[in-house]
Amino acid sequence: MADVTLFLAGDVMTGRGVDQILPHPGSPALREELVTDARRYVALAEAAAGRVPRPAPPEWPWGDALRLLDAERPDVRIVNLESAVTARGEHVPGKGIHYRMHPANVPCLTAARLDVCALGNNHVLDFGPTGLAETLDTLRAAGIRTAGAGRDAEEAWRPATVPLAGGRRLLVWSVGAASSGVFPHWAARDGRPGVAYLPEVSSATAGELAQRIAATARPADLMVVSVHWGSNWGHEVPDEHVAFAHALVDAGVHVVHGHSSHHPRPVERYRDRLILYGCGDLIDDYEGIGGQEAYRPELRLLHLPTLDADTGELRGLRLVPVRMRRMRLQPATPAEAGWLADLLDALGRPSGTRFAPGPDGAITLR
Repeated sequence: MADVTLFLAGDVMTGRGVDQILPHPGSPALREELVTDARRYVALAEAAAGRVPRPAPPEWPWGDALRLLDAERPDVRIVNLESAVTARGEHVPGKGIHYRMHPANVPCLTAARLDVCALGNNHVLDFGPTGLAETLDTLRAAGIRTAGAGRDAEEAWRPATVPLAGGRRLLVWSVGAASSGVFPHWAARDGRPGVAYLPEVSSATAGELAQRIAATARPADLMVVSVHWGSNWGHEVPDEHVAFAHALVDAGVHVVHGHSSHHPRPVERYRDRLILYGCGDLIDDYEGIGGQEAYRPELRLLHLPTLDADTGELRGLRLVPVRMRRMRLQPATPAEAGWLADLLDALGRPSGTRFAPGPDGAITLR
C-alpha cells in the first residue's frame, strides 16, 4: 500500500437547529440568553436562503459533500463531533450554549460513513456524565469509533484505532484545551467521566502527550492528534499552538488536526507532515446569523491529505470547498473557491505553505 488518504473536518455540530430538521428531533428547549427554542435557528436559515424541509432526510446536512467525498475515496473519515448524542441528562449549568442531537438521529452521522468522531471538545459534556454515556453508547452501536472522552481517564485518553490495508493501523488521539472553553472540572479522572483535557497548550503538554503516544503506538502506525483549541474567530495562530504542533511532529505524529475556529485558519507543512491549525466548521446551524461576515463562515472545506503509508510524509493535500445553504452543503462557486484559495495561500506564506486553485475546483498544496 503506497498511500493513505484521510478525510478530515472541523466541527460537526448536529445539535440544536440541525437536530430540529432531522426525522427525530429532541426537545427544542435552550438555555441561551437570546434564544430559548432551537427552531429559531432553522427560521433564521430559512430567512437567509429559503425553505428547509422538515423533516429532512438524515443525509440532508451533508448534501453534496457526500458525493464529493465518494469521488475522492478517502480511506479514513475523521471529524470533530461537537454535540452530545443524547435525549438524557440535564443542561449543564454555567454554560451559555448547549448542543445535543437525539440518538435516533445518528443516521445523520452514519450517512457520511464516519470512521472516527473526536470528542475532546467543549460540548460533549453539555448534558453531563449521563449524556456522555449515551453519546458513547450510541456512537459505538452505530459503528463509529471515538476518542477524547470516556467514562474514565483510561477511556478518554485511549486512541481510536482504525485498521488499514496490509495489517497497518491509524491511531487517532483527541484532546480538548482550556482555551477552547473546556472546563477544568470536565477532565476525565480515574473513576470519573470526562474529556482528555489539556490545561494549557505548550511544548510541555505536547511532551506529555507524546509519552502517551509512544506507550501505545507501534513503529508502523500512522498517528493523528485531533486538538480542540483556541478562539472561535481570527486567523492568528498563537505561538504556543505552533510550538505544541511542532513538538508533536518532532515526536513522530504525522497529522495535527486542529479545530474550534468557525472558519479556516492557516495550514502548515512542517517536516513534510501536515498541521491544520483550524479546520473551520463543516456542519452547524449558524446560517442567517450576522456579525462575522468578513470571515465568510458560510464557506467550508473538506480536507483530504494523502500520506505515504510507510513514512507518514505528506504526499499531497486537496481541499474541496463547499458552502452551507438551506442547512445543506453544496459545492462552492468558482469565485468562492478562489477566495478561499487566496486566503489559505496568504495565511500559509509565512511558513512557506502555498496553495493554488485547481481546474476541478479543489484547492491544492503547491
